[in-house]
Amino acid sequence: MKKLIISFLIGAFLFSIIPCNVLADSLNLDAKSAILIDYESGKVLYEKDADTRLPMASMTKIMSMLLIMEQIENGSLKYNDKVLISENASGMGGSQVFLQAGEEYKVEDLLKCIAISSANDAVVAMAEKVSGSVDSFVKLMNEKAQELGLKNTLFANPHGLDSENHYSTARDMSLIAKELLKHEDILKFTSIYEDYLTKPDGSQIWLVNTNRLVRFYDGVDGLKTGYTPDAGYCLTATAKKNGLRLISVVMKSSSADTRSKDTATLLSYGFNSFKNNIILSKEKSLGTIPVERGKVSQVKVYLKENATEILGLTEKVGEYSVNIKANKIIAPLSKNSIVGTAEIINNEGNIINEIDIIIKEDLRKASFFDYLKRNLKTITAGK
Repeated sequence: MKKLIISFLIGAFLFSIIPCNVLADSLNLDAKSAILIDYESGKVLYEKDADTRLPMASMTKIMSMLLIMEQIENGSLKYNDKVLISENASGMGGSQVFLQAGEEYKVEDLLKCIAISSANDAVVAMAEKVSGSVDSFVKLMNEKAQELGLKNTLFANPHGLDSENHYSTARDMSLIAKELLKHEDILKFTSIYEDYLTKPDGSQIWLVNTNRLVRFYDGVDGLKTGYTPDAGYCLTATAKKNGLRLISVVMKSSSADTRSKDTATLLSYGFNSFKNNIILSKEKSLGTIPVERGKVSQVKVYLKENATEILGLTEKVGEYSVNIKANKIIAPLSKNSIVGTAEIINNEGNIINEIDIIIKEDLRKASFFDYLKRNLKTITAGK
């Protein structure tokens, strides 16, 4: 319809910061598989055997937290909702916060236990709350993986303990993390280094984040570690500096220290080598499009997410145009509904991205009196 031109981790156990001129192929990671992506654009900045299928241990909980956050966002679940702990949940092995069958906790408390302490008992309790059973929840996990187009991921449980037919890849884990980060509330939990869980009897369990980088690497505010004998040491992390958010994944590192070192190496490489340019903000209107049968005849449309590009630090910003491809809008329609797409086109005429466009207001259906008033205005204007 129209085109717009838009013109060391500082701990005793770690390492020194990576120099600014480091090359991606000389990172010398310990991890068997790794990837670094820009959150906004999804562009891959570094990868090492990123499509190798490997067990992902407790990084599994990124998908579990995604499903929980979706339930909270759509109103099916609330932070204050109570969750009754089952015998099945209380009997989970591995990392746990020692929940007892018959106890009740708020969703918020259990989500905190999952995000900070990687609690298997808490994630099983939440799986049962969301879907009624662990098996039903795992089915939802795999359906979500298919929806995201993940071809190398299969879930057998919501916690990540070693199991047959339970695997993912660094690339797929980065995409699940990218989807989870759309629910910004999750960072309120994953960024906590230490906290306490108050049990029904008044006693407290100390929660310490298994991701040490939350405390020791500036900008890190998530996401999830993992370890099992088969998976080795894993970590999906995210950090934000100077308007640039990165997601890194390392899989099958040899120790907890090397997974932290590998992650900090990736993040330092990204922050020292790239910058993020917002081509067009999701807060800026793209213009208006017609509304049929509505109380209003026009509505402003916006990008669902920022149109961005990732550039080298010394690379110049290019020029782009935006081609709006809007659907026919018929009232009533709720705010945040997708009403078309926007093509982001570079100065060579190539489409570099296609982003959904949305409305940010509810569109109510016009009444008889609205039509009458509109017709009267038209008649008056014609005199």
